[in-house]
Amino acid sequence: MTDGSASMSPKPLRSAKRRLMFVLIAGALAIIGTLLAGYYFAVRPVTLRIAVGPANSDDLKVVQALAQAFNNQQQTQVKLRPVQTEGATASAQTLADGKADLAIIRGDLEVPKNAQAVATLRKNVVVMWVPPAKGKVRKSARITKIAQLAGRKIGVVGRTPANVNLLKLILTQYGVDPMKVEIVQFPANEAAEAIKNLKADAYLAVGPANSKITIDAITASVRDGGEPSFLAIDASEAIAQNHPAYEAAEIPAGSLGSADRPDDEVKTISFSHHIVARKGLSDSTVAAFTRQLFAIRQSLKTDFPLAAKIETPDTDKDATIPVHPGAAAFVDGEEKTFLDRYSDYIWWSLMAFSAMGSAGAWFAGYLKQDERNTNTSQRERLLEMLKAARQSDSIEELDQMQAEADDILRHTLDCFEHGAIEEGTLTAFNIALEQLHNAVADRKALLFSMPQNLQRTATQFRAAGTA
Repeated sequence: MTDGSASMSPKPLRSAKRRLMFVLIAGALAIIGTLLAGYYFAVRPVTLRIAVGPANSDDLKVVQALAQAFNNQQQTQVKLRPVQTEGATASAQTLADGKADLAIIRGDLEVPKNAQAVATLRKNVVVMWVPPAKGKVRKSARITKIAQLAGRKIGVVGRTPANVNLLKLILTQYGVDPMKVEIVQFPANEAAEAIKNLKADAYLAVGPANSKITIDAITASVRDGGEPSFLAIDASEAIAQNHPAYEAAEIPAGSLGSADRPDDEVKTISFSHHIVARKGLSDSTVAAFTRQLFAIRQSLKTDFPLAAKIETPDTDKDATIPVHPGAAAFVDGEEKTFLDRYSDYIWWSLMAFSAMGSAGAWFAGYLKQDERNTNTSQRERLLEMLKAARQSDSIEELDQMQAEADDILRHTLDCFEHGAIEEGTLTAFNIALEQLHNAVADRKALLFSMPQNLQRTATQFRAAGTA
C-alpha cells in the first residue's frame, strides 16, 4: 500500500510550479531590464567629435564655445569634443575617414560622400580691392576691372589653397590666364602687417561680410590717406550658374570699416561653411544636436557674433549638400519623440510579455490538469482504503492507511489552494477522509478488544479464504 502513496506525492508538482514561477519572474525581469536599459541608452548624453580648423580661426573659437555651452548644460542629449585640424580640407577628410562625427567644411570644396548637412555655420563673401596708387598714375594704368589684372601681382589673404583656386576661377571667368598672374599668399593673422610691406596691385580676401581679418587687411592697404577701390564681380550670376557651390551676392555700402568703404554696393560671390554630419549618424542624435545648436546660438552672439549667423540647412532635394534626415526633421518640425522612436520596441516587448503570460497561464492550467488527475486517483485510492480498512486485521496496516490519508489530505489542500479543485470537490474529500478515519478507528478498537489468539485465527482464516 505504501507504493501507491509514493507515486502520488505532490512534490514534483510543487517543484514544477516553482520552476514555472521562477521562469515567469525571470522573463518579466529580463523584459523590464531590457526596457530600462533601452531607455537609459536612448536618453544618456552622446559625445560627438567635431573636426574644425585651423588653429586660432574663428571657426575653431565658435566650435569651442559651442562645446563648452553644450557640456555645461545640466540636461543635454549631446556633448561636443572638438578635433582640431589644419583647415576645412583636413576636416572634410577627417569626417570621410570616420575619425569624426561632425565637421566644419567649405561648401566650395569637395564634399565627402558620407557627409550630410546639419546647419550653415556662416556665409562668406569674396572681397577684391585695389590699394590707392602712389603719386599721379595715368588713368589708363589704373585697375578698375578684374579683366585688367593680367600680368599683375595679387595678394591672397590666408594660406589655404582653396582661396587661390577661387581667385583662379574668377580670373578664368573674365578671360585672364591665371598663369600670367603672380599670386602671393600670407597667413590671415599676419595679413595687416604683410599688406603694409607688400607691393601688390590687388588683393583678395574671403570671409564673413563683417570679418575683422578682411577689414584690417583693407585698412592696412590704405596709403597717404587714399581709399582703396573695390573690384566688382559682375559675372557673379554666371559663376553661380556654372558652379552651384557659389551664389551671387552683394557687399553693402559702408560695411567694410567705414561709411564710404565701399561707397556703393559691390557685386560679388559667396559660399557657405557648413556643419555636416556623418551619414550613418543616428537621426535622433543629429536632431538633438540641431535643436541644442539653435537654442544656444543666441546666448553666444555677444562674445561670438559669428554664432548669430548660424542658419538652418537647405532641405531641398536638389541642395548642393544633401541634408541629414535628423536635421531635416528638426527644421520641418517632424522630430520624433522618445515614444515615436521606440514605440515599436515597446510594443513588441509588451507582446512578448503578454505571450509569456499566456504561455505561463497555459502551463499553469496544464499543471492543474495534472493535479486534478492526481486528485481523482487519490479519491479512488481513499475509497479503496476505506473498504480495506474495514477488513484489515493489522494495526500496522491501519497506521499506514492513516498516514497515507494524511498525505492525501495535504495534497488535496494544496490543489484547492492552487485552484485545481473546487470547494465542492474538497467537501467530498473531507467526507471520504472522515469515513476512512472512522473506519480505521473502529477497526482498531475492534482489534484491540479481541484476544490475540482470535486475531491470529481471523487473520489465518481470511488469508486461507483469499488463497
